[in-house]
Amino acid sequence: MSRIKVQNSPAIRRMPTYLHKLLKMRLEGKLHVSSTELAEYMNIEPIVVRKDIALTGISGQRRVGYDVNELIRYIKNYLSWQKNITATLIGAGSLGTALLGYDDFSHYGLNIESVFDSDENKIGREIRGREVYDITTLENRLKTAPPDIAIVCVSNGAAQSVVNRLVSVGIRYIWNFANVSLRVPKGVIVQREVIAGGLAMLTVKMKLSSMKPGDTVEVEE
Repeated sequence: MSRIKVQNSPAIRRMPTYLHKLLKMRLEGKLHVSSTELAEYMNIEPIVVRKDIALTGISGQRRVGYDVNELIRYIKNYLSWQKNITATLIGAGSLGTALLGYDDFSHYGLNIESVFDSDENKIGREIRGREVYDITTLENRLKTAPPDIAIVCVSNGAAQSVVNRLVSVGIRYIWNFANVSLRVPKGVIVQREVIAGGLAMLTVKMKLSSMKPGDTVEVEE
């Protein structure tokens, strides 16, 4: 499996939240934002916000802050969200359907062009405005113009075989929501999302919050 070490990954994970807030501010007609405002929204220290934003290459103005439109543009450029990202989604179950209904993807440049499933009750139906195709037709539909990424929302047992087929048509970037480690050739990159990971962090924080007063615990995000 190809492994790439990404520096500043906590900052990268915070970027979409900054962007969400900035887009809302733009709709409200606000022209400038300070690091303090963003810090209060994120419940983090202003210095963390300033370090995060510095990664994008933008410079703020003293006592004015950042131009909202400009900061939106710099964040999108940093995340490569300024261009259209095409995707296919495999697995139109509860999670896949929820992802299809996530409207903010349009702000991030992500366009899910096709959806595949093996369930006869779903094939041929439209879900969130997209027709569900028979997974047996995957290669024929994607091989001539493979999308940039594939979003995998199938069962753990089916994930590896599905990914093998996706790789065979030339897809090099996999967003994997199955709770399994995938084996892929060199040059193929997998981003694994473990839904229970967030729950694990929350329950550990619950446990730590019940410790005796005066105890100090640090949990890195």
